[in-house]
Amino acid sequence: MIQPSPSASPYDILRKMTVIRGDITRQRVDAIVNAASTSLLGGGGVDGAIHRAAGTRLLEACRQLGGCPTGEAKITLGYKLPASWVIHTVGPIWRGGDQQEEQLLARCYRNSLLLAEQHHLRSVAFPAISTGVYEFPLERATHIAMTEVSQFLTSHPAIEQVVFVCFGEESYRCYIETLAEIQIAS
Repeated sequence: MIQPSPSASPYDILRKMTVIRGDITRQRVDAIVNAASTSLLGGGGVDGAIHRAAGTRLLEACRQLGGCPTGEAKITLGYKLPASWVIHTVGPIWRGGDQQEEQLLARCYRNSLLLAEQHHLRSVAFPAISTGVYEFPLERATHIAMTEVSQFLTSHPAIEQVVFVCFGEESYRCYIETLAEIQIAS
C-alpha cells in the first residue's frame, strides 16, 4: 500500500500540475484521459479525436469493456497514440446542477487517477471533461478538476505529473487562472 508523503507541501503538489494549450492525442505521457460516452465506442470532440488517432484497435478494445457508467473509468492500450494507455471516463451531462453532476465529475478525476496508479503510471493528461457538448460550466468544472487532482496527489505520490490539456483559448485561460488561485491559496 502506498503511504502519503509526509513532507509533500502544497507547493510540491502544484509543481506536479501543468496546464497547456494543445492536442491531447499528441501528449507524450503514460496515459491520456478520454472524455468518453457511456458506450466507449467513440463519438465527437475529444472522444472522436482519440479514437481517430489511436486507430481501429482502440475501438475493438473498447467493445470488450462493455461500456462505462458516468463517473467511472476504464483503461485500454493507446495503440497508435504517443501515450501507452488511454483511460476512458464518462463525465456527467450538465442538467442544472441538481443531479449530482459535481460529485460525478469529481469521481471522473479520482477514478482516472486511481486507475493510473493501479497500473503504475506516473504521468497523465486530462482534457476538460464534460465542458464541451455535455455543457458543464467551465469555471465549475475547472475548479473541480484541479481540486480533485491536487487532493489526490497529496496522498498518492506515485503520480508525478498531471497535465491539463486545453483545446481552446477560453478553457486554457480558465485553467491557468484557477491554477494561480490555488497557488495563492496554498
